[in-house]
Amino acid sequence: MKKWLRRIRGALGMGLAWAAGWSGVFFILALVGVFGTLGLRDYVDFAVLFGIVGIVGGLFGMVGFVGGAAFSVVLGITEGRRRFDELSLRRFAFWGAVGGLLVSMAFAWVAGATLADALGVGVVMTLTGAGSAAGSLALARRADDRELLEAADIADVELTEEETQQLLGGMG
Repeated sequence: MKKWLRRIRGALGMGLAWAAGWSGVFFILALVGVFGTLGLRDYVDFAVLFGIVGIVGGLFGMVGFVGGAAFSVVLGITEGRRRFDELSLRRFAFWGAVGGLLVSMAFAWVAGATLADALGVGVVMTLTGAGSAAGSLALARRADDRELLEAADIADVELTEEETQQLLGGMG
């Protein structure tokens, strides 16, 4: 039972991390897109534009949550017995791409999208999933390195008397 709870917690955590990343990235892309196409001199109402851009960011945050959770499930099924440090960045990114593709196919099917729209969304979400997975692994490895550094006891690492004398040229 604890194993399943840990996996569910991991999937929720991955989903939240991807939601934060996707909403931020797509918020900025939408903001640049809105101001790039309208131009600041064609300024309508900043609050309305910012609200629309915020909605886009929020929607992609929800999609990112589903994508992160789907990636976590795919990773658990395919690589369940391996630790993060045993997986290559390329393999991790591949499974992220698979998770992004699965989510895009599900959304295209639910929305009744045309084949061209489904392919466009599929490419974007596949690349975003691969990038998110690679970023997740990089962050996990960085956190693991920091924990190892904090766990190391520096006080135990000392020079012996002989090493001190050699270091100082026999003047110790």
